[in-house]
Amino acid sequence: MSVIRAATGADAPAVDALLRSCFLRDAEVRLVQQLAIDGDLVLVLIAEEDGAIAGMIAASRMQVTADTREVAAVALAPLAVARAARGQGVGEALVAAAIAHLRSAGVELAFVLGDPGYYGRFGFEAATARGFDSPYAGDNFMGIRLNDGPCIHAPGTAAHARAFAALGEDA
Repeated sequence: MSVIRAATGADAPAVDALLRSCFLRDAEVRLVQQLAIDGDLVLVLIAEEDGAIAGMIAASRMQVTADTREVAAVALAPLAVARAARGQGVGEALVAAAIAHLRSAGVELAFVLGDPGYYGRFGFEAATARGFDSPYAGDNFMGIRLNDGPCIHAPGTAAHARAFAALGEDA
């Protein structure tokens, strides 16, 4: 059973190594590093098994407007699980823990770009993100309402942190 905890600075090398092992390119490593440098990371959780990092998830600040007001929102990315730990619920535990932390922090919306079949089980829906002007708009761009803030009648813009622009250039 994994222990989910907040990452510390001492975890950075192991998180970098995990990301390098999970993704074909090192853009995700650079993304997390740049988000940290820019001060845009709001949450990094790791799953630890027997003293080793089995997975990680990050959430970063977004600039989101709806009904002409700023909305407290984050992007949930990246999610990475070590190959040896896949299929054991590590990813699900990380996503659920991140959602719980973000809810308790008063975040209203979280967005993710990913597989609707996977993220849909946590309540992410393309319909929630639809109407937000974003370069990631489409069926795989999904959102979840985390708190009962004012109802959003007219979505506006959903801008990811600046570090995501470099990730897009590497795609």
